[in-house]
Amino acid sequence: MATEGTPTVAPMLAYEDGPAAMDWLVRAFGFVEQEPIVNENGVLGHGALSFGDGVVMLATPSPDYEGPRRHREHCERAAAWSRVPYVIDGVHVSVPDVGEHLARAVAAGATILSEPTETPWGRQYRAEDPEGHRWTFMQPN
Repeated sequence: MATEGTPTVAPMLAYEDGPAAMDWLVRAFGFVEQEPIVNENGVLGHGALSFGDGVVMLATPSPDYEGPRRHREHCERAAAWSRVPYVIDGVHVSVPDVGEHLARAVAAGATILSEPTETPWGRQYRAEDPEGHRWTFMQPN
């Protein structure tokens, strides 16, 4: 059971450059940064970004880690499964206005995987961040 104010589920994403990822996600997607834990070498040990009542946790797990985008550059199988615009191992976020959110993401340089479309659950678009993590943003009906 979650502690009051703590989401029941929180995705955890790894980033090669955690501090830069946090800055970009705040700018592009409107997250609110929580206090990151960065070591003396500038490596993110733990970070949290909130959006509404949700949270996404971030870290840089080791110097050997590479993000999805960089991994695709030398792994044909990863490149193949990423040729679709769908979210693969990504995060779904509910937003109040898909059009405004999309404009913010585009202005920050997000890779747009699919333009806004109507679904039975609401209007959504898909985007990829600079390290290749995929996100769906939906304005629920």
